[in-house]
Amino acid sequence: MASHIRIFLGFDQREAAAYHVCCQSILDTASVPVSFHPLNADQRDGTNAFTFARYLVPYMCDYTGWALFLDGDMIVETDIAQLWSYKHSQYDKALCVVKHNYQTKHPRKYIGSSMENDNVDYPRKNWSSVMLWNCSHFANRVLNPESIAESTAAYLHRLQWLKDEQIGELGPEWNRLVGETHESGHLLHYTLGVPGLKHYAEGPKSFRWHRKLIRALECAGEDPVEMVKRAV
Repeated sequence: MASHIRIFLGFDQREAAAYHVCCQSILDTASVPVSFHPLNADQRDGTNAFTFARYLVPYMCDYTGWALFLDGDMIVETDIAQLWSYKHSQYDKALCVVKHNYQTKHPRKYIGSSMENDNVDYPRKNWSSVMLWNCSHFANRVLNPESIAESTAAYLHRLQWLKDEQIGELGPEWNRLVGETHESGHLLHYTLGVPGLKHYAEGPKSFRWHRKLIRALECAGEDPVEMVKRAV
């Protein structure tokens, strides 16, 4: 077991609640201490503010140890230490991901919000949304602010600085794509839009996300729903 898990989470102010819901879900089940590091940067490309920042994790960790990156639009329903434990069996890999192979059923995402965009298919789509980084792996030394500034989103999302054999594999239950698959898992990824957005408020598995939001709003035993009503 780890004594401490470094977790880097994507943060975008336009869906700030998603970040806090994800943190809450991890804290609810974590059996070991965790530290959260919100990733946010100027939006250069892509649909959110951490499209490129996620690839700076090894650099920010001084190329030492292991770290975990998650998109902010997720909830974790199983002890995060179980995901972290993959590093023991895949210690020689540069990073580990869920290797999705699918085509989206939805041509648009974040519908009805300021983030609405085309939901484009591309090779290795969503592989980079959950990454267990081996920050000390020599192959990741090429990732730094200068190289990332010169790289395209396609090059980075497809993990093209790595050889195929350097990419480890996580179980598919650690990145279930809500709305794209009917299967449940340890980690639910609301990749089309979190239930905090009106269009997805009553969508698949939305009650699980709302339940974590209510948990995140708790304050000294106060009813979170009543608290929000008073505030507005």
